[in-house]
Amino acid sequence: MRLLLIRHGQIPPNARDVLDTRVPGPPLTELGERQAQALPDALHGEDITALFASTLVRTQLTARPLARKLGLEIRVRDGIREITAGEFEGESGHSGRGLRYMEIAFSWAAGQVTRRMPGGEDGVEMLGRYDAVVEEASALGADVVAFLSHGAAIRTWTAARADNVDVEFAASHPLENTGVVVLEGSPQDGWKALSWAGAVVSATGPDAGSGPTGRPVE
Repeated sequence: MRLLLIRHGQIPPNARDVLDTRVPGPPLTELGERQAQALPDALHGEDITALFASTLVRTQLTARPLARKLGLEIRVRDGIREITAGEFEGESGHSGRGLRYMEIAFSWAAGQVTRRMPGGEDGVEMLGRYDAVVEEASALGADVVAFLSHGAAIRTWTAARADNVDVEFAASHPLENTGVVVLEGSPQDGWKALSWAGAVVSATGPDAGSGPTGRPVE
């Protein structure tokens, strides 16, 4: 199966560099709406036959233009929502507490899955819920599946599950709004990342580029 992990379009907290992981969360900014509208053309050539989005409204809004273009239903699943920030909710992503949020998340990908986000979930819970949706998608028998998900969740799950993406790479390569990580494999045989935000992933890792819409985070 080819699995496209797509970060949602921009929301106001992204523009302010603030952690916001609560459900249902805010809608897209004007830029985020343009990013969502650009997504079908950016993914032209991908024969997507199943489309999933998280329970946060921003992923569903980002998925809508793609769903209309492809004539697909949006399967909403809580398992692919963002990593719960807990006590770090509302913190700047570049503050000490915001950086600790990502440090804990990446520690799960490194195997420290019993560590708990203060006031939130642990790695067993987060990776388990994401795995469950991946397994559901795989069971559909679709060749290409797209997930509209979230930056920290995508980077953490990919570092934990893709054989050729390690924590160091995922930590040093943020995923911009509507950036895409493309993987190939299955829950049974494992996963290999093919590209990260448009750059080919090799054994040594790529130089990540911009998101598929070519629009940076503002």
